[in-house]
Amino acid sequence: MDLGLASKRVLVTGSTAGIGFAAARQFALERASVIVNGRTQERVDAATVRIRAEVPNAQVSGVAADVSTAAGCAELARRVPDVDVLVNNAGVFAPRAFEEISDGEWLTFFETNVMSGVRLARAYVGGMIARDWGRIVFVSSESALQIPVEMIHYGTTKAAQLAVARGLAERTRGTGVTVNSVLPGPTASEGVTSFLRDLGTQHWLTPAEMEKQFFEKARPTSLLGRFLSPDEVASMIVYVSSAAASGTTGASVRVDGGVVRTIA
Repeated sequence: MDLGLASKRVLVTGSTAGIGFAAARQFALERASVIVNGRTQERVDAATVRIRAEVPNAQVSGVAADVSTAAGCAELARRVPDVDVLVNNAGVFAPRAFEEISDGEWLTFFETNVMSGVRLARAYVGGMIARDWGRIVFVSSESALQIPVEMIHYGTTKAAQLAVARGLAERTRGTGVTVNSVLPGPTASEGVTSFLRDLGTQHWLTPAEMEKQFFEKARPTSLLGRFLSPDEVASMIVYVSSAAASGTTGASVRVDGGVVRTIA
C-alpha cells in the first residue's frame, strides 16, 4: 500500500531511540523527508547515521533541541519552520510512589510530556491548515486510560495529551488536517528495557523472568502477555500519519496489546 508520505516533511520528537527512532526509520522507508530530534547532537547524529545505513536513499536530517523547555521548542521551530507531519513522541517516565513526587517532578513531566506537544503543534498547525493537509500525532499511552498507581504523574500527563489532541482535532474541523493520539502498551524501548534489566538484577531474575513477572503482577490484563516492540507501535504512528488514514481524526488509537479491557 502506498501511504502517500513520499516527500512529506516529517518531524518526530524524541526520535534517537525507542518508539521515536522506529517511527523515524519507518517514515524514511516510506520516502518521507524525516527530521530526527533529540537532546544532544551526539545522539541525533548517531540516529541519522543508523537510518541512512538501514534505509537506502533515506532523506533524513537531525536537529538537537530539548523540547522539554519553551526555549528548546522555539529553537526547533526556528530551525524547522514548516512540517507536514508532527509526531509528538518526546516523553519521560519514572516509577515513583505518589507521596514522593515533588512539585518539581510534576512540572517536569508536564513540560516534557504535555507542553512540548502543545508548543510544537501551535507552531505548525497554522501552516498545515493553510495548505489544507497535515497530520499531528500525540504518542500517549494506555496509562492515560488506566492510571498506573506506580506512576500517577505519568498517567496524568498522558491523559492530558488525549484532551489536547481531541481539542486540536476540533480546531482543525473541516480541513485536511487530522489530529490523533496513539496509545502504546508496555513497550520494549531503551528506557524500559534498561529499567527492567536493572530491577531483575536486584532480584536475581533473568530478563525473561522479569518480563513474565511484570505482566503477571503489573499488567495482568495484557492479552499478548509480552512487551510490544517499538516497530509495532511505529507502524500505527506511520499509518495515522498517512494519506490512507484521512478518515481518522480526534481518535485515540490503541496499540496496547489488549491491556485496556474496555471496548470503547
